Amino acid sequence: MDFPIDLVADVALPAMVPVRQHFDATRIEDVAGEVARLLAEAPMAGLLPGQSVALGVGSRGMAALPTLVALTVAELKRRGAAPFIVPAMGSHGGATATGQTAILAGLGVSEESAGCPIRSDMDVVELGRLPNGLPVLIDRLAMGADHIAFINRVKPHTSYSGSHESGLAKMLAIGLANHKGAESCHAQGFGKMAQNVVAMAKVKLEAAPILFGLATVENAYDAVRHVEVVAAADMIAREPALLAMARDNMPKILFNPLDVLIVERMGKEYSGTGIDPHVTGRAGTPFVKPALAATKVVVLDLSLKSGGNATGLGLADFCTKALFDKIDFRAFYANHLTSTVTTGAKIPMICADEATALKAAIKTCNAADPARPRVVRIANTLHVGEIMVSEALVDEARARDDTSLLGVAAGEGGSAPRGGA
Repeated sequence: MDFPIDLVADVALPAMVPVRQHFDATRIEDVAGEVARLLAEAPMAGLLPGQSVALGVGSRGMAALPTLVALTVAELKRRGAAPFIVPAMGSHGGATATGQTAILAGLGVSEESAGCPIRSDMDVVELGRLPNGLPVLIDRLAMGADHIAFINRVKPHTSYSGSHESGLAKMLAIGLANHKGAESCHAQGFGKMAQNVVAMAKVKLEAAPILFGLATVENAYDAVRHVEVVAAADMIAREPALLAMARDNMPKILFNPLDVLIVERMGKEYSGTGIDPHVTGRAGTPFVKPALAATKVVVLDLSLKSGGNATGLGLADFCTKALFDKIDFRAFYANHLTSTVTTGAKIPMICADEATALKAAIKTCNAADPARPRVVRIANTLHVGEIMVSEALVDEARARDDTSLLGVAAGEGGSAPRGGA
């Protein structure tokens, strides 16, 4: 790679100013205490001492995930059950059992932290077929247990809209279906995803020994706002209300439109698409309509917890050579081959370093005022409470009642608070 650095050498980077965006910060102060109470009070009808429970845990970087897992395992043990964890993440981890166990470890979930075994296997069994012919598949080890429970966060999906998006039904339909089941659910594309997720979840609720789902909703600051234990019989009916709560509490960038959006780090723990379309304004399908308009998007780094999976990178215009060098193309491509959406698997213009990437974006953004581009820099798309804005946005930040200036202009290109490695 030989990026023509000389062609952007004379581009001036704007000074950046730190800004705090104000969202509803309602949160559960004692998450552990609340979760322990809810689990202890949950009926869990049919659970008998000595029975096995497969606990599905996904690949998302949920707030307090290790705590949620450990408390669920502890409560199941208290009731005399024998829980074990199964990765519930579809095709993630390169669609391999070892890769999925490694993802759990990267999220802080291990046999030691959870207090029970982790059993990872990509084999599935078929529970039936939808009227459209798609097979409904479920993890073989989970189906072999006396009961199945799982943990997931409810939030808007990054590639489709519907009554049930990223949450309980999707965990049943895709997460607990491993690679082959995820392929089945994605086979007709995201235009049919809303219907197929619910249809497959209903089949599993009828045919599999689902006990409960532990659902969380997070606020815009990546903290648990709401948590509840949802019995199998209530899952389909209850989830739309949880999704509405999640939608109302999504983080977002309050400045719109932008000439350039800089994302310091992308990753699967921040969004299923690596960089959340609801934040960046860039979606891989026409079935999500983000509000933000950013002429150019730059991504500077890939998180370690992504395990080399740069899913969503193709939604950016520029990235750094350092990010590109971290890509594990098996994990990267497996995710897109399964979802059938390949836009996010494309490679943007690769720049030699951070400064070059920023200059390239500024040079090509076609700003109305080239000397004063509207630029925002964020740590990642999950943590946007504190951001950096260019001087062209300072007056707007000062005038808004939902933003506050935190300081004076910093060095060229700025720097946002880092949101994890």
